Amino acid sequence: MRKLAMLLIVLLLVAGGGFWLLSAPTRLEPQLLAAAQPGDATRGEAVFWQGGCASCHAAPGASGDARRVLAGGVQLVTDFGTFVAPNISPSPQGIGGWSFEDLANAMMKGVAPDGRHFYPAFPYASYARMQVQDIADLHAFLQTLPPSDHVAEPHRLKFPYTLRRGIGLWKRLYLSSQPAVTLAGADEAVKRGQYLVEGPGHCGECHTPRDGFGGLDTSRWMAGAPSPEGKGVIPNITGGEGGIDSWSAQDIAYALESGFTPDFDSLGGSMADVVQNMSHVSAADREAIAAYLKAIPAHPNGYPATR
Repeated sequence: MRKLAMLLIVLLLVAGGGFWLLSAPTRLEPQLLAAAQPGDATRGEAVFWQGGCASCHAAPGASGDARRVLAGGVQLVTDFGTFVAPNISPSPQGIGGWSFEDLANAMMKGVAPDGRHFYPAFPYASYARMQVQDIADLHAFLQTLPPSDHVAEPHRLKFPYTLRRGIGLWKRLYLSSQPAVTLAGADEAVKRGQYLVEGPGHCGECHTPRDGFGGLDTSRWMAGAPSPEGKGVIPNITGGEGGIDSWSAQDIAYALESGFTPDFDSLGGSMADVVQNMSHVSAADREAIAAYLKAIPAHPNGYPATR
């Protein structure tokens, strides 16, 4: 019995050590960060709107110039618990002390400056596809925004999701810089649209179904999904049944700019906020997004028929 007990202890120690190693946070290679040029705030503003930063990090209900005050506080209610967007303004309560390297590791690796894993409610699984230079430019722009001393509430999560270390294993399954879909023979507009949609725009985070661990099912990319907040659905935006096959690329680009659909309806819910961001994006980039959405594989709706 003593030998059996010792064997069990050894196995537990080995398993615990393996878990600790496999779940450890990883950071970007220093060479990748060193290759970035000093950030340009003008270019960074474009990245800010492409990424929709204000949608989560401005105060709930903020409009106009108030959307540039990134005080945090928006709540995302999910099956895992309630996530609260933090203050990312350039203040001591926000990210005023963060370097460009800190922001890049947070956005592309989901790692805080103190080494903690961020929860993937922060869509770093999409931002992992971004170019480091875009993040350097974004960092420069964020420093120009008004500071806020607001301290957001802590997340309210269910056990075992309160244990951040396990997110390291989730990252091993779902965190990748590779494209979500392969598009053979894509022209430059489609390639640009793919970067915007799959990277900073993180559109797949809402429009793609998820598996039981909360990872995106890229085999049904953009097929629509139950709303992450548990009410209603996020629509299919592929050319499949129930999707937007009848929309032209011009229709898509105009909807992103104006909020109006081809059948004279208006985009509502969270898309109304997306349109506020996309209205600041260049016409060429909205057209590139539209070209990409017309090029991706068609799928039937990724959510149950009954709503």
